[in-house]
Amino acid sequence: MATGTLTIDLDAIAANWQALNSLSGDTVETGAVVKADGYGLGAARAARTLARAGAQKFFVAAAEEGAAVREALGRGPEIFIFGGHMAGDTDMIHDLDLVPMLNSIDQLTRHFEALPGAAFGIQLDSGMNRLGLEPAEWAAVSELALSQCPKLIMSHLASADEPTSPQNADQLRQFREMTDGTGVPRSLSATGGTLLGPDYHFDVTRPGIGLYGGLPFADAKPVVRLSLPVIQARLVAPGESVGYNATWTAQEEKLVATVAAGYADGILRPISNKADLYFNGTPCPIVGRVSMDLITVDISALGEIPPALDILCTEQGVDDLANAAGTIGYEILTSLGARYERKTIGGFA
Repeated sequence: MATGTLTIDLDAIAANWQALNSLSGDTVETGAVVKADGYGLGAARAARTLARAGAQKFFVAAAEEGAAVREALGRGPEIFIFGGHMAGDTDMIHDLDLVPMLNSIDQLTRHFEALPGAAFGIQLDSGMNRLGLEPAEWAAVSELALSQCPKLIMSHLASADEPTSPQNADQLRQFREMTDGTGVPRSLSATGGTLLGPDYHFDVTRPGIGLYGGLPFADAKPVVRLSLPVIQARLVAPGESVGYNATWTAQEEKLVATVAAGYADGILRPISNKADLYFNGTPCPIVGRVSMDLITVDISALGEIPPALDILCTEQGVDDLANAAGTIGYEILTSLGARYERKTIGGFA
């Protein structure tokens, strides 16, 4: 079976980083989040592209991800680990010069005992209740932690994609209360926080989804195009149904194409009978259920059988497809399957 082609525009990733970088002042450093294999697009190629654009601080979720980015970038750029110093990570952190963002008193203890003098950062909980030291814990250990010269103190906004949410201001206040006067570089904002303005920028911003063309960065250049080959087409007579459980029935004769992709490839099942695929700008609705390897599409409006149809393209970006699935662009990108042939345009990675 032929597989889809996922085209990744490296120049667009670089341009999105530069655009987000331009939103903060000269004293603010713009990093880059390349976790989850570069949001599904390849951490190595994304990191190399972003380093050439100017990024020197990279953020990943786990030490294993940090190892892949270090291999791609070599020594020099800083690689921060959101998950901190987990048991079993010590050798990797030491050997690859990774910077764990310590999230708990247990992690502080582990790091200081296992790697005395090694670089680290601190993650604080400013109100999201997910990762980081809570205010009382930070008060108890801050003197010790600060004496060891952390590279960065960070927290994470829970509602940055909703600019009017009062939680943003509450977290900003809490973060300032916990960190003012520490003399340590600080970071609060990912993409959404960067867009909230300079009060949220501090010393380092760490955009993620905006680099890859997703909301809340509405001005982002699109990064991905996903084209799915047509395997077969057939005329479906009035009254005939298509796909599992007969969820779509033709009211008149339709030309229906079957394309090579499905939920095993990250095409989420909730878009069944909702989203479109495109050929030269013409929308072609999905008919019937998305199955594991196949999608059926009404191509009657085309007047021809195309070699392939696009599901991510100029007319339908990751957030448009996410809306049809009742999810977010992050999930669309990070769900993109391994069977696609990945091609790059632009850049040098």
